[in-house]
Amino acid sequence: MKTYKEKIYEYYFTKRVSRSSPKDISDLESRQPFYQNLIDNYFPMEKDIKIVDLGCGYGAFVYCIRKNGYKDSLGVDASSEMVGVAEYLNIDGVRHGDIVSFLNEQPDESIDVLTAIDLIEHFSKQELFELVAQFYRVLKKGGRIITHQPNAEGVFGNAIHYGDYTHEQSFTRVSIAQVFLSNGFNSIISFEDKPLRHSLKSNIRRILWDFLVRPFYLFLIAVESGGSDKEVALTKNFFSIAVK
Repeated sequence: MKTYKEKIYEYYFTKRVSRSSPKDISDLESRQPFYQNLIDNYFPMEKDIKIVDLGCGYGAFVYCIRKNGYKDSLGVDASSEMVGVAEYLNIDGVRHGDIVSFLNEQPDESIDVLTAIDLIEHFSKQELFELVAQFYRVLKKGGRIITHQPNAEGVFGNAIHYGDYTHEQSFTRVSIAQVFLSNGFNSIISFEDKPLRHSLKSNIRRILWDFLVRPFYLFLIAVESGGSDKEVALTKNFFSIAVK
Protein backbone atom coordinates (compact mmCIF):
# COMPACT_ATOMS: atom_id res chain seq x y z
CA MET A 1 0.00 0.00 0.00
CA LYS A 2 1.34 3.42 -0.94
CA THR A 3 2.08 5.96 1.77
CA TYR A 4 0.17 9.24 1.80
CA LYS A 5 3.21 11.06 0.42
CA GLU A 6 3.62 8.60 -2.45
CA LYS A 7 -0.04 9.01 -3.37
CA ILE A 8 0.11 12.83 -3.19
CA TYR A 9 3.41 13.09 -5.09
CA GLU A 10 2.06 10.85 -7.85
CA TYR A 11 -0.30 13.65 -8.88
CA TYR A 12 1.47 16.49 -7.08
CA PHE A 13 0.71 19.05 -9.76
CA THR A 14 -2.79 18.30 -11.02
CA LYS A 15 -4.45 17.26 -7.76
CA ARG A 16 -4.22 20.74 -6.27
CA VAL A 17 -6.66 23.61 -5.95
CA SER A 18 -6.15 26.53 -8.37
CA ARG A 19 -3.13 25.06 -10.10
CA SER A 20 -2.90 24.59 -13.85
CA SER A 21 -0.10 23.23 -15.96
CA PRO A 22 1.98 25.79 -17.91
CA LYS A 23 1.11 25.69 -21.59
CA ASP A 24 4.51 26.89 -22.83
CA ILE A 25 7.78 28.47 -21.69
CA SER A 26 6.24 31.95 -21.59
CA ASP A 27 4.08 30.84 -18.66
CA LEU A 28 7.26 30.63 -16.55
CA GLU A 29 8.00 34.35 -16.85
CA SER A 30 6.18 35.37 -13.68
CA ARG A 31 8.56 33.23 -11.60
CA GLN A 32 11.74 34.34 -13.34
CA PRO A 33 12.47 37.44 -11.17
CA PHE A 34 12.51 35.15 -8.11
CA TYR A 35 15.09 32.82 -9.68
CA GLN A 36 17.08 35.57 -11.36
CA ASN A 37 17.56 37.32 -8.03
CA LEU A 38 19.18 34.18 -6.58
CA ILE A 39 21.43 33.71 -9.61
CA ASP A 40 22.53 37.35 -9.74
CA ASN A 41 23.31 37.62 -6.04
CA TYR A 42 24.28 34.17 -4.81
CA PHE A 43 25.65 32.09 -7.69
CA PRO A 44 29.39 32.05 -8.45
CA MET A 45 30.31 33.91 -11.64
CA GLU A 46 32.16 30.92 -13.16
CA LYS A 47 29.84 29.34 -15.72
CA ASP A 48 31.50 25.90 -15.81
CA ILE A 49 30.52 24.92 -12.27
CA LYS A 50 28.23 21.98 -11.51
CA ILE A 51 24.78 22.89 -10.18
CA VAL A 52 21.97 20.58 -9.03
CA ASP A 53 18.45 21.77 -8.24
CA LEU A 54 16.91 19.28 -5.81
CA GLY A 55 13.13 18.99 -5.91
CA CYS A 56 13.11 20.92 -9.17
CA GLY A 57 9.44 20.37 -10.04
CA TYR A 58 8.91 20.95 -13.75
CA GLY A 59 12.27 22.67 -14.06
CA ALA A 60 11.51 26.40 -13.99
CA PHE A 61 14.68 27.13 -12.01
CA VAL A 62 16.76 24.76 -14.15
CA TYR A 63 15.52 26.58 -17.24
CA CYS A 64 16.58 29.93 -15.77
CA ILE A 65 19.95 28.58 -14.61
CA ARG A 66 20.77 27.24 -18.07
CA LYS A 67 19.50 30.41 -19.70
CA ASN A 68 22.15 32.25 -17.66
CA GLY A 69 24.92 30.13 -19.16
CA TYR A 70 25.39 27.46 -16.47
CA LYS A 71 25.29 24.46 -18.80
CA ASP A 72 26.51 21.85 -16.31
CA SER A 73 23.26 21.96 -14.37
CA LEU A 74 20.39 19.59 -13.80
CA GLY A 75 17.29 19.12 -11.71
CA VAL A 76 15.93 16.09 -9.87
CA ASP A 77 12.34 15.56 -8.75
CA ALA A 78 10.47 12.63 -7.24
CA SER A 79 7.22 13.41 -9.07
CA SER A 80 7.01 11.72 -12.47
CA GLU A 81 4.12 14.04 -13.27
CA MET A 82 6.30 17.12 -12.72
CA VAL A 83 9.07 15.65 -14.87
CA GLY A 84 6.47 14.99 -17.55
CA VAL A 85 5.53 18.68 -17.57
CA ALA A 86 9.24 19.54 -18.00
CA GLU A 87 9.43 17.21 -20.99
CA TYR A 88 6.31 18.80 -22.47
CA LEU A 89 7.93 22.24 -22.09
CA ASN A 90 11.18 20.94 -23.64
CA ILE A 91 13.20 21.90 -20.56
CA ASP A 92 16.47 20.00 -20.67
CA GLY A 93 18.27 18.60 -17.66
CA VAL A 94 15.28 17.49 -15.57
CA ARG A 95 15.32 13.90 -14.40
CA HIS A 96 12.99 11.75 -12.33
CA GLY A 97 14.41 10.31 -9.14
CA ASP A 98 14.39 10.11 -5.38
CA ILE A 99 16.43 12.95 -3.86
CA VAL A 100 18.12 10.81 -1.22
CA SER A 101 19.01 8.06 -3.70
CA PHE A 102 20.38 10.61 -6.15
CA LEU A 103 22.65 12.16 -3.53
CA ASN A 104 23.83 8.76 -2.35
CA GLU A 105 25.06 8.07 -5.89
CA GLN A 106 27.12 11.27 -6.14
CA PRO A 107 30.89 11.20 -5.43
CA ASP A 108 32.33 13.16 -2.52
CA GLU A 109 32.95 16.86 -3.20
CA SER A 110 31.58 16.70 -6.74
CA ILE A 111 29.04 19.57 -6.82
CA ASP A 112 29.62 23.33 -6.60
CA VAL A 113 26.08 24.55 -5.90
CA LEU A 114 22.99 22.80 -4.61
CA THR A 115 19.60 24.48 -4.59
CA ALA A 116 16.61 23.25 -2.60
CA ILE A 117 13.66 25.56 -3.18
CA ASP A 118 10.62 24.54 -1.09
CA LEU A 119 12.11 21.11 -0.43
CA ILE A 120 13.56 20.60 3.05
CA GLU A 121 10.22 21.14 4.82
CA HIS A 122 9.01 17.84 3.34
CA PHE A 123 11.38 15.79 5.52
CA SER A 124 11.10 14.81 9.16
CA LYS A 125 13.71 16.15 11.56
CA GLN A 126 15.80 12.98 11.49
CA GLU A 127 15.47 12.60 7.73
CA LEU A 128 16.55 16.18 7.17
CA PHE A 129 19.51 15.90 9.51
CA GLU A 130 20.77 12.94 7.51
CA LEU A 131 20.01 14.72 4.23
CA VAL A 132 22.03 17.77 5.25
CA ALA A 133 24.97 15.47 6.01
CA GLN A 134 24.70 14.32 2.39
CA PHE A 135 24.59 17.94 1.18
CA TYR A 136 27.86 18.50 3.01
CA ARG A 137 29.46 15.34 1.61
CA VAL A 138 28.72 16.01 -2.07
CA LEU A 139 29.56 19.73 -2.05
CA LYS A 140 33.07 20.83 -2.92
CA LYS A 141 35.09 22.80 -0.38
CA GLY A 142 33.69 26.32 -0.51
CA GLY A 143 30.53 25.05 -2.23
CA ARG A 144 27.13 26.25 -1.14
CA ILE A 145 23.52 25.22 -0.84
CA ILE A 146 20.67 27.69 -1.30
CA THR A 147 17.38 26.80 0.39
CA HIS A 148 13.93 28.37 0.57
CA GLN A 149 11.56 27.18 3.29
CA PRO A 150 8.52 28.05 5.48
CA ASN A 151 9.26 30.66 8.11
CA ALA A 152 8.03 29.79 11.60
CA GLU A 153 8.74 33.41 12.63
CA GLY A 154 6.77 34.77 9.68
CA VAL A 155 3.62 36.80 10.05
CA PHE A 156 1.62 34.20 8.13
CA GLY A 157 3.99 31.29 8.56
CA ASN A 158 1.28 28.76 9.39
CA ALA A 159 -0.36 29.35 6.01
CA ILE A 160 2.75 27.89 4.37
CA HIS A 161 3.41 25.19 6.95
CA TYR A 162 -0.11 23.80 6.69
CA GLY A 163 -0.64 24.71 3.05
CA ASP A 164 0.76 21.36 1.91
CA TYR A 165 -0.17 18.11 3.65
CA THR A 166 3.32 16.72 2.97
CA HIS A 167 5.07 19.46 4.95
CA GLU A 168 6.73 18.09 8.08
CA GLN A 169 8.16 21.24 9.65
CA SER A 170 8.88 24.96 9.50
CA PHE A 171 12.08 26.75 10.48
CA THR A 172 13.53 29.82 12.11
CA ARG A 173 16.92 31.35 11.41
CA VAL A 174 18.19 29.70 14.60
CA SER A 175 16.79 26.22 13.99
CA ILE A 176 18.00 25.96 10.40
CA ALA A 177 21.46 27.13 11.48
CA GLN A 178 21.54 24.35 14.07
CA VAL A 179 20.91 21.72 11.41
CA PHE A 180 23.54 22.94 8.93
CA LEU A 181 26.28 24.00 11.35
CA SER A 182 25.96 20.72 13.29
CA ASN A 183 26.65 18.87 10.04
CA GLY A 184 29.93 20.65 9.37
CA PHE A 185 28.97 23.71 7.32
CA ASN A 186 31.23 26.69 8.01
CA SER A 187 28.59 29.40 7.80
CA ILE A 188 24.94 30.07 7.09
CA ILE A 189 23.04 33.28 6.46
CA SER A 190 19.27 33.68 6.29
CA PHE A 191 17.13 36.50 4.96
CA GLU A 192 13.57 37.41 4.10
CA ASP A 193 11.83 36.55 0.86
CA LYS A 194 10.81 40.18 0.31
CA PRO A 195 8.83 41.46 -2.68
CA LEU A 196 11.29 41.99 -5.53
CA ARG A 197 11.36 45.21 -7.51
CA HIS A 198 10.66 44.34 -11.16
CA SER A 199 7.36 46.09 -11.99
CA LEU A 200 5.16 48.93 -10.78
CA LYS A 201 3.06 46.56 -8.70
CA SER A 202 6.10 44.88 -7.14
CA ASN A 203 7.68 48.25 -6.35
CA ILE A 204 4.54 49.32 -4.49
CA ARG A 205 4.47 46.02 -2.60
CA ARG A 206 8.12 46.45 -1.59
CA ILE A 207 7.57 50.01 -0.37
CA LEU A 208 4.57 48.93 1.70
CA TRP A 209 6.54 46.01 3.13
CA ASP A 210 9.61 48.11 4.04
CA PHE A 211 7.86 51.16 5.42
CA LEU A 212 4.50 49.95 6.72
CA VAL A 213 4.05 46.22 7.24
CA ARG A 214 7.48 45.28 8.57
CA PRO A 215 7.82 48.24 11.00
CA PHE A 216 4.34 47.50 12.34
CA TYR A 217 5.16 43.89 13.17
CA LEU A 218 8.55 44.86 14.63
CA PHE A 219 6.62 47.20 16.91
CA LEU A 220 4.33 44.35 18.02
CA ILE A 221 7.33 42.14 18.73
CA ALA A 222 8.94 44.90 20.77
CA VAL A 223 5.75 45.34 22.81
CA GLU A 224 5.46 41.62 23.49
CA SER A 225 9.11 40.88 24.24
CA GLY A 226 10.31 44.19 25.63
CA GLY A 227 13.12 44.25 23.08
CA SER A 228 13.65 44.26 19.35
CA ASP A 229 15.36 42.07 16.78
CA LYS A 230 15.65 44.06 13.58
CA GLU A 231 17.10 41.05 11.74
CA VAL A 232 14.04 38.87 12.37
CA ALA A 233 12.55 37.38 9.20
CA LEU A 234 8.84 38.10 8.93
CA THR A 235 7.96 36.92 5.43
CA LYS A 236 6.02 33.67 4.89
CA ASN A 237 9.16 31.96 3.61
CA PHE A 238 12.84 32.77 3.94
CA PHE A 239 16.11 31.95 2.20
CA SER A 240 19.25 30.43 3.66
CA ILE A 241 22.70 30.01 2.15
CA ALA A 242 25.05 27.55 3.81
CA VAL A 243 28.72 27.36 2.77
CA LYS A 244 30.96 24.32 3.27
